[in-house]
Amino acid sequence: MQIMRELIPLSIPHLAGNEWNYLKDCLDSGWVSSVGSYVDMFEQRISKYVGTEYGIATVNGTAALHLSLLACGVQPGDEVIVPAFTFIAPVNAIRYCGANPVLIGSESKTMNLDVQKVQEFLEEECISDPAGLKNKQTGRYIKAILPVHIFGHPAEMSSLVSLADRYQLPVIEDASESLGSEYRGKKTGSLATVGCFSFNGNKIITCGGGGMVTTNQESLARRIRHLSTQANSKPFEYEHDEVGYNYRLTNIQAALGVAQLEQLDSFLEIKRSNAELYRQLISEIPQVDLAWEEPWAKSNFWLCTLLVPAADRKPLMDHLLSENIQVRPAWKLMHTLPMYQDCQKYRLEETEAVFEHCISIPSSVQLTEEEIRFVVKSIQTYFDQS
Repeated sequence: MQIMRELIPLSIPHLAGNEWNYLKDCLDSGWVSSVGSYVDMFEQRISKYVGTEYGIATVNGTAALHLSLLACGVQPGDEVIVPAFTFIAPVNAIRYCGANPVLIGSESKTMNLDVQKVQEFLEEECISDPAGLKNKQTGRYIKAILPVHIFGHPAEMSSLVSLADRYQLPVIEDASESLGSEYRGKKTGSLATVGCFSFNGNKIITCGGGGMVTTNQESLARRIRHLSTQANSKPFEYEHDEVGYNYRLTNIQAALGVAQLEQLDSFLEIKRSNAELYRQLISEIPQVDLAWEEPWAKSNFWLCTLLVPAADRKPLMDHLLSENIQVRPAWKLMHTLPMYQDCQKYRLEETEAVFEHCISIPSSVQLTEEEIRFVVKSIQTYFDQS
């Protein structure tokens, strides 16, 4: 009779610092809602860590994206360029604005938005007129570009920002998965007009939820903060000057975030060390590769991702799950979802190919060497039996 091994989870929080102390401080003081010292502290410490002047805490990463799009001027009927290969949040946030996502293909090495494809789309499928950059097919105007740092690996930002500047387009950096990652020596979240982070329970640090907008532009920071607090221009008199949102982070969640941020450097060191061990062990399995960082990048390895033969993806996942190893496929490509099937798509052939090969494997901070070796041994067993 086989004894079921304890579950090796995909990505769970590691709460080993001052979380209890700071939460107790919130409860003892009564500051538990969206105003409090921990909110201010969390905003200041995240922005300082990332390297921006301003940080605005939000209830989650999707709210951060929504507010950033609004503050950058995205309006109903506009279009925003976004990768088809992403978690759904940035595409939904575009829709919240009444705008339309234009789904552009990724490149296969990092699985991030392909800047060359974006350039070709802007040059070949759009035309400039006095009102802006018009999509020749739809007649709508492109108003922003929204790259996503997939699995924690930075997108190629310098060339993307230069391209956007040429067309006077803001770049909203979805850094949700990438806190601590670096692009050419600079932290993600500081590379564009605004950056957006998520502190969901599966991210490298967590508030249980939570998000953050980072920016160097005071006017944008002021507007995002205003929109996040129900657009209340005179709080004592309840004077609201436009449609706003209840998107502020609570002091309790921020306290958790401050405690987690204190441990971030050690979390990054562990994640990168675990990824290196995975890579070393997986190199001995010829059918499998591990997605890796480019020379100009430093990934936080939020999720370690296997690249496997397409025909083996589902059966390998089934095998690993049967060993109580939690794995996940990549997110469904956006143009395959019913609400986004009619969106304009551009050069997705490479994206569709790489999607069929991805499996995310256990990547928690508290993952042990023994567990990593067991995961890789289970992968090897699958191919030995195939």
